[in-house]
Amino acid sequence: MASIGYILNKQNKKSMKIILLMLIAITITSCKNEHENQSKNSESETLQNLEKTQTKKNNTDTIEISKKHKINKIICDLDGDKLDETVEIVKSTKSGKSGLRILFGNGKRTDYFGMGNDILKQGFDEIDWAGIFEKAPKNEIYWNNVNDEGEIVSEEEIKESDKIKLLNDGIYIHAEESCGGGIIYLKNGKYEWIQQE
Repeated sequence: MASIGYILNKQNKKSMKIILLMLIAITITSCKNEHENQSKNSESETLQNLEKTQTKKNNTDTIEISKKHKINKIICDLDGDKLDETVEIVKSTKSGKSGLRILFGNGKRTDYFGMGNDILKQGFDEIDWAGIFEKAPKNEIYWNNVNDEGEIVSEEEIKESDKIKLLNDGIYIHAEESCGGGIIYLKNGKYEWIQQE
């Protein structure tokens, strides 16, 4: 009789171990699922927060296309990648000042000039004065035609080494009824200015 009780007791212990192992497995699986759900909820919350931020950013966007300029948009290839950039004269509703928005053809970059920020250290922070806004074609030769004293210089006075042949298109802005303006172009990934009086 004692041996039958021993066998039953041993089987009960074995059953208890199996039940205990099953409970541990269920608990681990449950914790894992709960952690995955929390991670998914956290990812979902992050995405929702990102969408809210983007929506908020779009709602507070203060840039609009200039209505003052007859021509407020040109198409040109500033970086030579054979994809046209869209260059627009825009206005900041916050500062009330105009400038340029350059949307790159590859869709990966947008640059801004003006709208209250100095444009290429030229001493102006808006381009309301620009009556002429057009593409400066590549392969054309340009030069700064104003010397350090502010005097206009002729082509004959310019050294050949100071002449600039545009490898890609540039942006030509100029006052319509008076002197003043220039060309913005990209050189080695950096914006440059050619003074044109």
